[in-house]
Amino acid sequence: MQIHLLLLAILSLAFTNLTRAQDIDLLLKGGHVIDAKNGIDGIMDVAVKDGMIYNVTTNIPAAQSKQVIDASGLYLTPGLIDMHAHVFNGTDMDSYIANAPGGLAPDGFTFRSGVTTVVDAGSSGWRTFRQFKHQTIDHAKTRVLAFISIVGSGMYGRLEAQNVNDMDATLTAFMIDNYPDHIIGVKAHHYRGADFIPEERAVAAGNIANVPVMVDFGEHDPMRSIKKLFLETLRPGDIFTHTYSYTRNRETVVNEQGEVKPFIFEAQDRGIIFDVGHGGGSFIWHQAVPSIEQGFLPDVISTDLHYWSMNDGMKDMANLLSKFLCMGMSLQDVISRATWKPAQVIQRPELGHLSIGAVADIAVFSLEQGEFGFMDSRGRKMNGNQKVVAELTLLGGEVVWDLNGISVPAWDIEPLKY
Repeated sequence: MQIHLLLLAILSLAFTNLTRAQDIDLLLKGGHVIDAKNGIDGIMDVAVKDGMIYNVTTNIPAAQSKQVIDASGLYLTPGLIDMHAHVFNGTDMDSYIANAPGGLAPDGFTFRSGVTTVVDAGSSGWRTFRQFKHQTIDHAKTRVLAFISIVGSGMYGRLEAQNVNDMDATLTAFMIDNYPDHIIGVKAHHYRGADFIPEERAVAAGNIANVPVMVDFGEHDPMRSIKKLFLETLRPGDIFTHTYSYTRNRETVVNEQGEVKPFIFEAQDRGIIFDVGHGGGSFIWHQAVPSIEQGFLPDVISTDLHYWSMNDGMKDMANLLSKFLCMGMSLQDVISRATWKPAQVIQRPELGHLSIGAVADIAVFSLEQGEFGFMDSRGRKMNGNQKVVAELTLLGGEVVWDLNGISVPAWDIEPLKY
């Protein structure tokens, strides 16, 4: 009888252990976790269950997981948020970036650089957002959010961007109110007038809908004042993109003597958000390097991804993060500006971190050492000795990018099943 009870106890324990072994769907072991929101910066294991973060701690037993990935020597971060991209892909050959080939279908350009969320930066307006949603957002695996243009037709062209009669704060706010899960802000852009009508109407829409405004500012001759923009027009939490640009008829943040203008620090202290928005022509070493050296760091690092920027100096988010390492920023500071900080700016606090219960959007990077060259938008190179490479990306716990096959067994270990 005692032997029978002992056997039952052993079988019960074995069954309990088997059940516990199935508690975790996927376990990333031994990676260096960087999670700005939770203050994590060290070697940890990350467990995923049902598409959510199940646990982040040290020494989670591998036996508790159905799948184990060795992340030793790699960095684990929240899935990156690219807060400035253009993904309203389409076939209108007359359009600049709205429903046009210049806007990119997101899934081909996000996961491979650790990005799980993109924010389209105003490609659509209140007239065209529903087409953008049906055509791109509803079919993308990438999480796609959007600023919408204060111009009803969106970013169709420079000519349309001058039409103040199509800048309707009420209708813009109405569209945001109808799609609160997708639209996170308003964009003012490419205006060549001397006044501040697009920015003022964008702010009016932002006030009605309680969302931030992003501004792509400049193009008027003589230049409009960025000091007035920062200190009189925009609100705390509004965004100035293309921070390190050096473009005709656009006032720069660094003067001709290589000094950051004093009111820039005042504006940042006031709560103006400075976004990189690299793009095809908006990141210049001569603006970025002195800014970093003098303590003027960007609040958010973003790509301004579109057809032209991906084949120019920008390339992708991982390459862009590498540039800021090259200029002396720490990996921790760089990662925070592509994860938790943009999540706060776009008012999506559920994103950009690895808290227990959060969606399991995870990026896994290697930090390669060697000799690398990084280009700006004017064809100038800076040499560096570190490069961020996206090894693995998980979206909602699902592996959506695996550069070197670290999530799958070797072909000669696990037999192929027909």
